[in-house]
Amino acid sequence: MAEDKYQVLAKEIYDHIGGPDNVQKVIHCMTRVRITLKDDSKADTEGLKKVPGVLGVANEDTYQVIVGPGVVNKVAADMVAQVGVGLGEPFPTAAGGAMASAATDYQSGKAAVEAKAAEVHAAHKAAQKQTWWRAALKHISGIFIPLIPAFVGAGLISGIAGILSNLMTVGTLGGGWAQFILVLKVINGGLFTYLNIYVGINAAKEFGATEGLGGIMGGLVLLPGVVAGTAATTITNIFTGQALTAGSGGIIGVLFSVWILSYVEKFFHKHIPDSVDIIFTPFLTLLIMGVFTIFLVMPAAGWLSNSLVGGINWILNVGGAFSGFILGLVFLPMVMLGLHQILTPIHLSMIAKLHNTPLLPILAMAGGGQVGAAIALWIRCRKNKQLTNMIKGALPVGILGVGEPLIYGVSLPLGRPFITACIGGGIGGAVIGGIGNIGSITIGPSGIALIPLIYQNRWFGYVLGLLAAYVGGFIATYFFGVPKSAMVAKDEMGNLLTADGVVADAPVGADEPVEAPVVAGASQFVATAAGQLKHLDQVNDSVFSTKMVGDGYAIDPTMETIVAPVTGTIANIQDTKHAFMMTTETGFEVMVHMGLDTVEMKGAPFTIEMKEGQHVTAGQQVAMMDLAAVKAAGHDTTIITVVTNMDHVDNIQDFQDGKVDVGDKVAMITSK
Repeated sequence: MAEDKYQVLAKEIYDHIGGPDNVQKVIHCMTRVRITLKDDSKADTEGLKKVPGVLGVANEDTYQVIVGPGVVNKVAADMVAQVGVGLGEPFPTAAGGAMASAATDYQSGKAAVEAKAAEVHAAHKAAQKQTWWRAALKHISGIFIPLIPAFVGAGLISGIAGILSNLMTVGTLGGGWAQFILVLKVINGGLFTYLNIYVGINAAKEFGATEGLGGIMGGLVLLPGVVAGTAATTITNIFTGQALTAGSGGIIGVLFSVWILSYVEKFFHKHIPDSVDIIFTPFLTLLIMGVFTIFLVMPAAGWLSNSLVGGINWILNVGGAFSGFILGLVFLPMVMLGLHQILTPIHLSMIAKLHNTPLLPILAMAGGGQVGAAIALWIRCRKNKQLTNMIKGALPVGILGVGEPLIYGVSLPLGRPFITACIGGGIGGAVIGGIGNIGSITIGPSGIALIPLIYQNRWFGYVLGLLAAYVGGFIATYFFGVPKSAMVAKDEMGNLLTADGVVADAPVGADEPVEAPVVAGASQFVATAAGQLKHLDQVNDSVFSTKMVGDGYAIDPTMETIVAPVTGTIANIQDTKHAFMMTTETGFEVMVHMGLDTVEMKGAPFTIEMKEGQHVTAGQQVAMMDLAAVKAAGHDTTIITVVTNMDHVDNIQDFQDGKVDVGDKVAMITSK
């Protein structure tokens, strides 16, 4: 069997570095095979630079052979396979003829490298600049998401109790069920009666305060020990002069109080001596925040909560179908931007005052629009096996109310189906709003899973709205929302197929994937982070500074958020998370490398929020880098952005070094 080009390149590298006997271990990053040599003097660096496929050689902390993205992983895998070890594992010491044989036997077969399965469910977060309100939404999410299972479980129990109560009322069930129904109501009350306390504890954890103090803030909103209607135990509302009502302000008040408490507690921790900190900090924090919450937060938050609930009810009652359409239409974009988290306290406030939230059934119609759009895509794009397989996997859970797979794996990447799915959600919302008085007794699920939770058994109206959303999303997508590109015949791996069902432009046995056509045009590149923009020749790494890998720009970051430098698709993410590759519609292959020599940190300081195959726009958040951890490990935090296929580049617009904000325009790069 003939050697492939990766085996040949691996053989040439071994030939020029003294063979496997001279190697301690081999790893790789995005563009370089990193080799730890036993004896540097045995390496023929100048000769290795002349080997076809070798873009450059650098001998710094390790011996680095630059071969480029997409090639490096295959070459490194072949090198370690010849020796029988894994990447990063120590090479065995030569014994007898074992290593000599390994050094010369380069035709033992191609190393088996498993292709990573494309993941359908991708986190599509619209993260532009880190603003205060995005931070607030992140906190709200962190507080309530851990409670979602409790909401679902307690809500279903409440729904069962309501059904059994109705059956008793009509005489279908006997009085012997009363005790069981009471037990179900007690279980449900275990969550909702003391929900303020749970929220207070989670909020304290999220804001960095003592969790017990946060729980007390949630508990005192219930005014424990105050007996309603007894003048001797009434606390006066300082704004109205009336008796303060237990629960005033509810969840909104608890969130605000615990947020302020976190600052008060941190202040005392900082200024009170350690020897008495455990005594005076909780005492003073509780005293100050208790008075502040009872006399200021509860009345103010109570007014705000009542106004929100009253305002939403007025909108739904007056606007009817029109209000339902708008709410159903805009909910998916709110999810995409992370704005939907702000609705959780509003839902809970409505449940506390009305015993149901009329908002949730309307907003749940957005998922129904997604289901209808997916079915339309399945029919219209049946030749696209890759897409239809995604739909088959995502559709059942979408019907059950889990919409993320359909949103992020199907409709959003295609563009137009996302819009037509929103229209379907608006149609379903219009039906719910038009019928009116359809609410949910808890939050959590949507889709058909919400049916048992509909308030006062008005589930039939909810089902009508859900069917309307299915039909609306289907019709809008079938006739107006199917991109031509989605109807192209593809196999399960995304390869283009001919009319005969054969992979296009790929002869039998070919190892290389079909490359996307290069479209002449310009791509706008933006700053991947806030910091100091500089040319590559200023980077403290010879591979990048001499542009062995490609040309581009670098940023010394002052923030940990890293965004996409250009609009395109995430083509590859390193296992060590320190680098990722993108491809653009103009044919550019773009590498973003976070820090220098950070491959050695094995992914510890990095968080990648995207998945391979996911489409991103310039300025969209892709990753996070813990700058302090990188610096503590002795590494440079510079972020490199380079176009690696320079043969496709016609022109790179020059730029000025200086301070940039994340997402600022840096350069326009034009393809041939």
